[in-house]
Formats: sequence, C-alpha cells, structure tokens
Amino acid sequence: MMKTEQQYFDEAISLEQYMNKMEKHKEESFRIYEQFEVPADDEFIELLKAKKPNILVITEDWCGDAMMNNPVLRRIAEAAGLDVRTAYRDADTDLIDKHLTNGGRSIPIYLLLDEDGEVEAKWGPRAAAIQEYVLELRKDLPAADSPVYKEKQQAFIERITAEYTSKPELWLTVYDDIRKTFLPVLQKQS
Repeated sequence: MMKTEQQYFDEAISLEQYMNKMEKHKEESFRIYEQFEVPADDEFIELLKAKKPNILVITEDWCGDAMMNNPVLRRIAEAAGLDVRTAYRDADTDLIDKHLTNGGRSIPIYLLLDEDGEVEAKWGPRAAAIQEYVLELRKDLPAADSPVYKEKQQAFIERITAEYTSKPELWLTVYDDIRKTFLPVLQKQS
C-alpha cells in the first residue's frame, strides 16, 4: 500500500528540526533565514493564518535550491503559525515519484495539504524567474563530455550558491512565487 502525503506528513520532522540537523549548506541557509523578512502586506499571510494548511516539504540538505527556498518558507510558516514538515527525498522515493518535475526528482517540493490531507497545490523546485535565470547562466557551460566541464560546472554552482545566499531580491522572488502558487488555492477555499 502506498503511503499518502498525510502519512508522510505525520511521520515527518519540522522544518526547524530539519534545518538544525543540516550537514551541508547549514550556515548559508541560516544566513538567509536570519536576514529574510516576510513582506508586510499581506493577504497571503492572513489567509494562511485563517486556513492553517499543513505544508509538506520534500528536500535534501545538499540541494542549493533547498538551501535558499527552505528558509523563506520557514519565515512564511512562522509569520502564519503553520505546521511545516520535512521529508527527505531519498529516504523514500515513492513520495517524490508522485511529484516529479519534467520527469525528474527535483527538489525542494512544497505540498499544500488541505484538512483531509489532500494535495491542493504544489510549488518547486524553483521560482519561475529564477529558473529562467539559472537556465540562462547554464547556456555558457560546455558539453558534459568536455574536458573543462567539471571545472566550469563547479564554478557555476559556486556562483549560484554565492548569489542565492547574498541577494535579498532572490529571496523576495521566491516568496512572491510561493505566494502566487498558493494564494489562489486559499482564496478559493474561503
């Protein structure tokens, strides 16, 4: 019997516990967490407070996108008093295999669950604008079989990581994209 998202949620650890247990990118993730502030609007936070949806995160700590996105989600959750829990992608791939991105096990994935534990919305692994930006940067990479590929790929990853941890406008882009995905679902429920 395949487990439901609600069962994964029930067994998962909190996003706070997950961040405290990180072995890779921990310092960078906390740097973002300490600096990011949820914009003071906001219908989004008010609706989250009213609806109290659970959010299930599928992630791993080696992932650069998770390093940036998870602290933003944690701030949203804290502002709205939400229960956000974390499942490790590779601990049980049945879960991620129900939520593939273009056929791949991309992370992080955020699943908005209703009171019955049904998935109402899915976000991830990247904000659309950041995805475009990353793809644009990737165009400069040589072919995978090139002798300089590994070196260039490493430089690319280092650049992205540096930007992810130092550019508040990227964190706001993540926030706005999560908001754009989840808000219509919350509005529909009211």
